[in-house]
Amino acid sequence: MHSEPRTTAAAPPVEAVRRRRALIALCITEITSWGVLYYAFPVLAPAITRDTGWSLPAVTWAFSTSQIVSALAGIAVGRWLDRRGPRGVMTAGSVVAVIAVVGIAHAPSYGSFLLAWGVAGFAMAATFYPPAFAALTRWYGPDRVRALTALTLVAGLASTVFAPLTAALNDHLDWRGTYLVLAVVVGVVTIPLHAGLRLPWPHADHAERSAGNGHASEIARSRPFLALLATMALGGFGVYAVVINQVPLLSERGFDSQLAAWALGLGGVGQVLGRLGYAQLQRRTGPRGRTVIILAACAVTTAVLGMVPGPEGLLIVAAMLVGMARGVFTLLQATAVSDRWGTAAYGRLSGLLSAPLMIAIALAPWGGSAIAAALGGFPALFLVLGAMTAVSALLALATRPAVRTGG
Repeated sequence: MHSEPRTTAAAPPVEAVRRRRALIALCITEITSWGVLYYAFPVLAPAITRDTGWSLPAVTWAFSTSQIVSALAGIAVGRWLDRRGPRGVMTAGSVVAVIAVVGIAHAPSYGSFLLAWGVAGFAMAATFYPPAFAALTRWYGPDRVRALTALTLVAGLASTVFAPLTAALNDHLDWRGTYLVLAVVVGVVTIPLHAGLRLPWPHADHAERSAGNGHASEIARSRPFLALLATMALGGFGVYAVVINQVPLLSERGFDSQLAAWALGLGGVGQVLGRLGYAQLQRRTGPRGRTVIILAACAVTTAVLGMVPGPEGLLIVAAMLVGMARGVFTLLQATAVSDRWGTAAYGRLSGLLSAPLMIAIALAPWGGSAIAAALGGFPALFLVLGAMTAVSALLALATRPAVRTGG
């Protein structure tokens, strides 16, 4: 049984043009939203601690708080998306982003700084990948993987664009002035583009409505969905703890800071390469098998990076392989729900799926560091993270629904 309306498979020319424009708009807004709300922070965090006297762990915790808030708010955002589409909620998210970033810039105390980052969490829930994924999944139907791949390929440039831009601004302004400029950027760029997402929100066919309206709660309580929650949360912790702790690992292996940063950047190139191959993997595998393969690849590459002592060239290759696996993991997150249960309840179910994943991502930076400290070094941490991700691959074996309603 086909779960997608046939009209989405061969859209009229005018509709195809509008969908393409919406995809381009979302590519631009994802780069900007991620760049301002996420990637500017690690660049400015040292300056914030120097200027305010707040400890780096305290400043980082405020940032982590935003991701926890985003995870919880994402559940309500998902319900809204299913009913009304992305235009209203993403536009509101852009407005909230401006308010939050201005609040961060003007925070006179740590309490107000923490509160401003909490507000930023609501903006993240309404502007980051999950709502964009929901929009493209519904608009593109059976062709969604191509659209999702294009989005993640382009949005993957957020750090490439905004990390150096933030650093350049901070060279001429203090961190508060830099955030004020970024608040203007996120408002000017994303508010009109999100407000311009005027495509009709497609109605699901009868089978999709049945799954979305009648059985979404049942799906959310089912063993396959709960297994998917555990799989993505555990795998996400492993994947993102690797990102945060890769530079310290390479430093222990003898890399200077510049070379370690280059290795991390080449991991970003690996992400792009991995995502380019996702469509081929999707054609050749089912949802459960694909999940197992990708998480197993993440586990193996993480463990290899932890075990290889050198030389530098081999470690850089290992870092690129880790990046390739991580890049495909993002697309796995985008398609995990629709591949198993269709698209009618995609917003609600992906919001539920994203909540524990975002919490795991928020906990990954200090959690990884704590494990490394307990085990006496970062190589041991990477072996533990590889084992954790391998367990998530085993959990993925239980994620196949009894009756598949989505394609």
